[in-house]
Amino acid sequence: MPSSSAPSSAVPSPAGGTGPETQITLRSPAELADALPYLMGFYPTDSVVLLALHGERGRFGGRLRLGIPGNQAEWPDVSDQLAETLVTGCDKRGSRPDGIVLFLCQDPAEGETGQQVRERLHPLAQSLRLACGGLDVPVYEALCISDGRFWSYCCPDDRCCPPEGVPLALPGTSVMAAAAAYAGIQVRGTLREMEARYAPLTGPRAHQQQTALDAAAADLVPRILRGTDCETVRQETLDLAGLLIGRFHEAPPAAGRAAADERDDALVAADEAAAIVLGLQDRTTRDRAAEWMEGPQAPAALRVWRALARRCVPPYIEHAAAPLTLAGWVAWSTGDQPEARVALSSALSADPDYLFAQLLHRACNDSMDPELLRRCLRRERADRAVHSRTPEAGATPAPPAEAATATPARDAPAPEGRGRRAAGPGSLGGPGGARRPAGPAGASGPAGKARPRRTGPRGVRGRQ
Repeated sequence: MPSSSAPSSAVPSPAGGTGPETQITLRSPAELADALPYLMGFYPTDSVVLLALHGERGRFGGRLRLGIPGNQAEWPDVSDQLAETLVTGCDKRGSRPDGIVLFLCQDPAEGETGQQVRERLHPLAQSLRLACGGLDVPVYEALCISDGRFWSYCCPDDRCCPPEGVPLALPGTSVMAAAAAYAGIQVRGTLREMEARYAPLTGPRAHQQQTALDAAAADLVPRILRGTDCETVRQETLDLAGLLIGRFHEAPPAAGRAAADERDDALVAADEAAAIVLGLQDRTTRDRAAEWMEGPQAPAALRVWRALARRCVPPYIEHAAAPLTLAGWVAWSTGDQPEARVALSSALSADPDYLFAQLLHRACNDSMDPELLRRCLRRERADRAVHSRTPEAGATPAPPAEAATATPARDAPAPEGRGRRAAGPGSLGGPGGARRPAGPAGASGPAGKARPRRTGPRGVRGRQ
């Protein structure tokens, strides 16, 4: 890559720090390939990644990732959409990109070599280069990363980019790795490993969870459809969710990703998970649950939403959109953008029409400040606290201020059995506060216009 177009990467200081950013200049395809996981926060797998470059020195700006479409006939249309999305997004932020760096990351299929992956994906790389060029934004470099090697689609020099590819640098041995370590940035592993944390349970536990979901649906759906029980179901859902968050808060995660998830799964009973998952299908409940987005309870809330997403086993896969979106929101709110993007992408995979996930995913990718939404949720919580000072007979008192952080969710009651008691003032408490008449979330909330609900054996759902 010519030095005149060598991009630079700003490695930020650790979360919450105030130190200056570390500037790293990348001058070759090898350095670009090595920098990708540090720029994304994980090793992309089966992914198209576009990075915008700005200014004479090629400062990295907006970035966009999408799974590689399996149907090659879709590649031209997908390329046009990706290029337009990235360029338009940068335009909206007031800085049109001067160039783009493209990565195609995919492991070889069985019996395939990395070089064959490079050849197979060449038409996709060409489509993306033409799409970007059609918007007057050139692709400065296009790399294929596969099987521990990289290939350049732009460099014709066999001395630096031979046909057999170039081995990737060993993890942690480059200047970029040193700068990231100094800034406190860690690479989480592969995208596939991060997505696996949200994947549904399998085996006997999945069968047990499906049985619990069927039983909860049989109990909750009639109550919700009657209309008079909706607010009661909302409060029961939030009380039970607050109970779980308190339980997780008192049980720090185990060391290691797999061990931590296994321990979290053991903290949730099947009937508890079923009641909350179905309850979160109501927009108002989900939005109130979203208020658990900051403070000491936020890490526990993220673990709870992640564990509940794993409980959305077939045929309840689409129900995972709610806990996945809540997990993405908490991660984004606490500054963990890689985790947020993975969770929100998983939510859209579960339900592509889920509006809350669409809005958060777009805002996160556009580098918006989550504080704007946090203020809206705090205001909603404060309004409920005012109403709860003169509660009607039977209303639940508002939880303490330091414990009330939840979002709007959906209608669903808690099941009989374990964890049915309400979260009282002495616990972390739920965001529900005093009960209010059932109705849509306020205009300042994150939820969009509700779509008609679908009823059936799987419960009540609305894509919101």
